[in-house]
Amino acid sequence: MDILYFAWVRERIGVPREQIDTAAATVADLVAELRAREERYDIAFSDLSSLRVAVDQELVDFDAPLAGVREVAFFPPMTGG
Repeated sequence: MDILYFAWVRERIGVPREQIDTAAATVADLVAELRAREERYDIAFSDLSSLRVAVDQELVDFDAPLAGVREVAFFPPMTGG
């Protein structure tokens, strides 16, 4: 599965994307798995209320299932002008 990081999430983790193998059933499970990896992930995902997530380019909640998913993207809320 491809994991993409945008804006300050990318800055805190240090990479724009990575490919991982995971047994996570939901996005929340994936986040827990990533947070357990290293401190930089723990810091980036410490406040989920400040993050949005897209699964295969569709906005979802953190309880969204990951079965059959190819891509998960994490980014801060978007603002417009």
